[in-house]
Amino acid sequence: MATIRDLADRHGIRLPTALLADWPPRLSARDERGWFRFQRLYDAARACVRDEDDMRRIVREAAEDDASEGSAWLEIQVDPTSYAPFLGGITPTLEIVLDEARAVSAAGPTPVAVVVAASRIRHPLDARTLARLAVRHAGEGPGSVVGFGLSNDERRGVTEEFAAAFAIARRGGLALVPHAGELLGPTAVETTLESIRPDRIGHGVRSVEDPRVLELVAESGVALEVCPASNVALGVYPDARDVPLRTIVSAGIPVALGADDPMLFGSRLTDQYAMARRDLAFDDAGLAELARSSIRASRAPAPVRDQVLRRIEDWLADGAAP
Repeated sequence: MATIRDLADRHGIRLPTALLADWPPRLSARDERGWFRFQRLYDAARACVRDEDDMRRIVREAAEDDASEGSAWLEIQVDPTSYAPFLGGITPTLEIVLDEARAVSAAGPTPVAVVVAASRIRHPLDARTLARLAVRHAGEGPGSVVGFGLSNDERRGVTEEFAAAFAIARRGGLALVPHAGELLGPTAVETTLESIRPDRIGHGVRSVEDPRVLELVAESGVALEVCPASNVALGVYPDARDVPLRTIVSAGIPVALGADDPMLFGSRLTDQYAMARRDLAFDDAGLAELARSSIRASRAPAPVRDQVLRRIEDWLADGAAP
């Protein structure tokens, strides 16, 4: 948050009070008005990125923040469209992000790859354009595009209409990682499984509301990116103890534990593990398995994946430091 405030000062931008004195902001997305407030704050923060140096700083500091928590692989999601007006278009924007991802990966302990995300509030043809751009930069290591996603209010747009964009991404070898099943219920998860055939689903937690859909997710092998703090902050669940992480794990579904958006939710990756321990009674072995499934669900190269799995085993054998 300090970075956004600094960029706002630099460019003479006035930020909403919720991003200044009242942070983290009080959010809810149970209705469209609540989502509009969340999106307005998100857009206000993104509007502070006005040039190449700003964009590079965002990528660099994201990697540094993750490294400080011991993260060994970061897949950062970006919609180039959001920054294109200030950076010369979607292609220069993505190239800046990728170039900085390569630089910080070479210099620091946390390799960074990129997921390009389309927005549900834009036309599906825009998503196809982004998918083609993502495929042109596809790769398997740091500084490459490794995935293609779909974000924004899942109550907007028609999921099936984005299937063609995801087909382009699939042919290009990218992981398919759309958001679904947080603001909408299990039907949205089932529709996403059928029309997109994803590798991971962002959230997907509300699949637990229908045993049949939960079984479909388990049978598909798709991983769910579970973000407990996000679910609580957006009003999906009243308390962290209500997040159905245990139900999902018990169903045999791989989980990639994530922080979603630390800027607005005020919690980072290690906070999610702390919540799993404190509020959902995961012991050391359970936390280790969450970490294993997270790295297995990623697009980290095999050497990185193997190294992280060894570190997890060492952590568990050493008595699991905090």
